[in-house]
Amino acid sequence: MKWRRLLSLRRWSHVFERIFKYLFSPGIAVGDKLLFIIPAALYWVLPDFMPFMPIDDIGVTMLLMNWFVGRIERKYPELNSDKPGRIPPAR
Repeated sequence: MKWRRLLSLRRWSHVFERIFKYLFSPGIAVGDKLLFIIPAALYWVLPDFMPFMPIDDIGVTMLLMNWFVGRIERKYPELNSDKPGRIPPAR
């Protein structure tokens, strides 16, 4: 990932706008949602197991959010169609 994109306010507004939509969407498989929820929850609860990571909890969560939104947009391209209200069922 390019640093310019990672530091872009436009990208982060896009991520924050989409993350809750994707997490509560019935069209996205539960397994895909758990790929974000489990690592984020584990890092918030058990940060002492990774003492050499100098990133704060919110930093790790934001990086996971960015990765999750990008992954879901690549895996489910129909979610970004012209009809944003229509979300297809899970695969």
